[in-house]
Amino acid sequence: MEEQKKKKILCVGLVCLDIVNVVDKYPEEDTDSRCLSQRWQRGGNASNSCTVLSLLGAPSAFMGSLSAGPVADFILEDFQKFHIDVSLVSEHAQCVLPASVVVSNISTGSRTILHMNRNLPDVTAEEFSKVDLRQFKWIHFEGRNAEDQVKMIQQVVMFNSTLPRQQRITVSVEIEKTREPLYQLFPHGDVVFVSKDVARHFGFLSAEAALKGLYSRVKQGAVLVCAWAEKGADALGPDGSVVHSDAFPPEALVDTLGAGDTFNSAVIYMLSNGGSLQDALTFGCRVAGRKCGFHGYDGIAENFGD
Repeated sequence: MEEQKKKKILCVGLVCLDIVNVVDKYPEEDTDSRCLSQRWQRGGNASNSCTVLSLLGAPSAFMGSLSAGPVADFILEDFQKFHIDVSLVSEHAQCVLPASVVVSNISTGSRTILHMNRNLPDVTAEEFSKVDLRQFKWIHFEGRNAEDQVKMIQQVVMFNSTLPRQQRITVSVEIEKTREPLYQLFPHGDVVFVSKDVARHFGFLSAEAALKGLYSRVKQGAVLVCAWAEKGADALGPDGSVVHSDAFPPEALVDTLGAGDTFNSAVIYMLSNGGSLQDALTFGCRVAGRKCGFHGYDGIAENFGD
């Protein structure tokens, strides 16, 4: 069991550059205004999840694509600062690194994102097949190139079939964007995170309604999780009872960028350490809520780190 605890959590998905512009009110179109501050930040869902896991005290690894050049160097340096294993990052010299321009409004806590991803390919099932899965206890997939990701998960299932239950890798998937191809990931996660956007796209007006309506899509024994911003989060497991946690809003809403990634990571952290679904959900809401009270992620370690 000790051996299992030392194993890493792998997050597969996007890393990009976030250029975060902090303003005190949202700019009007065709005006020229000053920011309160501006920063470069490593972004992307899977990349952010690694950051939060690392700050909580879990050994984490990132698998994704990166371009070459000074921006990629900044990204790699930042991964190293957080002790995130980047040995599975593949470099694509001819490509442009994806970037997001973020307008972060401190008056409301809102974040408005303009994203650009021109030609950087996602991780393929072939690349994934070369990974030594023995080093991981949990693999989290940010839903992207779903067809390939289903093949990757099938590789994990094959690997697991040779092992006793307590040594198997847990698979989680995040279905955040309202893109039809992503919905094929529903039946492939032991833990499935579905976003409020996707839930509403399916016509559900609350997390509980979404869980009950979408649970038939997940595999037998899986856990379905849905966070609903200031309403907290709900989860539904194989026993059929809905678990709920209220939100834990900070005293002042400062920065909601990456709050969803923070929630997912905190839930994964707790479940991977043997916590109950209720404990994991509450911890997820607490860490995400606290994160909304400061810029970036560094404050997570002070409040919640091992």
